[in-house]
Amino acid sequence: MDAQGRGRADEIDPADQWVLNPDTGNYELRLDRSVGQPSASRPRRAPAPPSGRTTSGSGTGETVAHGRTTTTPRRKVPGPRRGDGPPPGGRRSRKRRPEKSRKKKALLITGGAMAFVMVAGSLGLYLYYKHLDSNINTIGVGDAGSGGFKKDQAVNILLVGTDKRTGSGNEGYGDKNSPGHADTTILFHVSKDRTNATAVSIPRDLITDIPDCPTKLEDGTEKIIPGQQGVRFNTSLGQSGRDPGCTMRTVKELTGLTVDNFMMADFNAIKTLTTAVGGVEVCVAKDVNDEDSKLKLTKGTHTIEGEQALAFVRTRHSFGNESDLDRIQTQQQFLSSLIRKMKSEDTLTSPGKLMDLAEAGTKALTVDDSIGGIKELAGLAKELAKVNPQNITFTTLPVIDNPAEKIKATVVVNESKAAPLFAMMRSDTSLTEVKKQEKAAKSKQDALLKGERAEPTDVRVDVYNGGGPAGSAQTTLNWLQNEQDVPKSSNLGNAPAKVSKTTLEYAPNQADQARALADMMGLPASALKPGTTDAAERTPMTLTLGEDFKGAGIPISGPAKAPKDIQQVQADKAVCSK
Repeated sequence: MDAQGRGRADEIDPADQWVLNPDTGNYELRLDRSVGQPSASRPRRAPAPPSGRTTSGSGTGETVAHGRTTTTPRRKVPGPRRGDGPPPGGRRSRKRRPEKSRKKKALLITGGAMAFVMVAGSLGLYLYYKHLDSNINTIGVGDAGSGGFKKDQAVNILLVGTDKRTGSGNEGYGDKNSPGHADTTILFHVSKDRTNATAVSIPRDLITDIPDCPTKLEDGTEKIIPGQQGVRFNTSLGQSGRDPGCTMRTVKELTGLTVDNFMMADFNAIKTLTTAVGGVEVCVAKDVNDEDSKLKLTKGTHTIEGEQALAFVRTRHSFGNESDLDRIQTQQQFLSSLIRKMKSEDTLTSPGKLMDLAEAGTKALTVDDSIGGIKELAGLAKELAKVNPQNITFTTLPVIDNPAEKIKATVVVNESKAAPLFAMMRSDTSLTEVKKQEKAAKSKQDALLKGERAEPTDVRVDVYNGGGPAGSAQTTLNWLQNEQDVPKSSNLGNAPAKVSKTTLEYAPNQADQARALADMMGLPASALKPGTTDAAERTPMTLTLGEDFKGAGIPISGPAKAPKDIQQVQADKAVCSK
């Protein structure tokens, strides 16, 4: 003890030496003042008390009485364990929160907020997804089509515009009190490899046959609507209770192409879709003022939407010779411009336009039930979007005026031009790449097919079925003998193995027979397989029908050259309507 009656520096109360270590977050005993000081929050020790009193909270047992100091023996204080607080009797300082703990809490708060945003966003997307799903109207078509498009196959979509008066603001359009017609019909064919597409418009005034059509009624029962012969194509929808499935069946009878899906739109579709993308650019070569459609445009380029866009596709008296065929060409130019706008960067990079387009599209369309959900519809749209607009060609079914009419009001199919067109579509031959394909095909044909042709009666051939429809070898034999005058032909049944492509194998000295048979069968140059050794006399060639064989008399491959003077509109090119 010093002269002032205070204990030595090394006898400081241990309870006052428990301090917080900021590095560990734990309290530690520091007996050396030079090592650590008590917490700043602890009051400093008071001066020594007056004589005769015990120091408050000293814990030493020192008593001052009449100038005398008595000291009780000190008990050794054990060192603290990690995480222990101050011993009993000592005052505990407020624990300081470590820096790492504060950072961890901040991360937890931020992570929780992000999780909430993600959950809320996912819920919003789900609700919007369900909303779009509920917009879509569907109609079951039974077995009228293929059952739906497939990603690894060519796709045939039937686009139908009906003149039924549905939707607000459309009271002045179409046929009043009518269930509607197939007013605008386009068969959109996309190749298997998605490199090209051909869109064929079918005139509404085409005279054709409509097959029997099983149709599901509103009460769930099915009724077969009898077919008709020699009637307008547009009556395949709406009239006599016919649904879009009947139009699909009629198109298959007409083209030989099975339709995968249909999409039907009313007048509102053009109005809402064009508004959603911010308008579609069109060009007119002269001033237009059509009182019937209410279309009024000055010469030049315009961006139109809504009612004005509908008037543009409906006008019949503004361009050409004011016929339905000229109106079809105007519609093709308009749809080409719409495709360009929908695939433009301006649309694809605008979330607002994409949402408006999704809303308008799902509300405006009625589809078959195989694409009746937003997931299936989006899948189809993804497949169609793979085709570059420069390889999309619009054309019109080749027709001629109906020879049975004195006053020309309807048309009939021009078979000499329509058959090659449909063959090109079946073989995925693009109208936009005809020149390139024709050059390649010509070089092969020059090498294999140039030269004399044998007479049909001198052609000898054995026919095998290696993948065609059942009975193909026999039907081909009948066709060759009865219609092509090839009596020296034989049916040898099924081939030893299945093949995908039809082939004709022959010897060098049978080249003239091969050329003649290739002409009859419509075989491509790639189907000809010449040998290296001459055959003995009366040895037949070998014709193996592959999976690409569709029937006797149907060309195996479509022609490389498009029919002469066929009308075309390229989707990537802007033209002015005249």
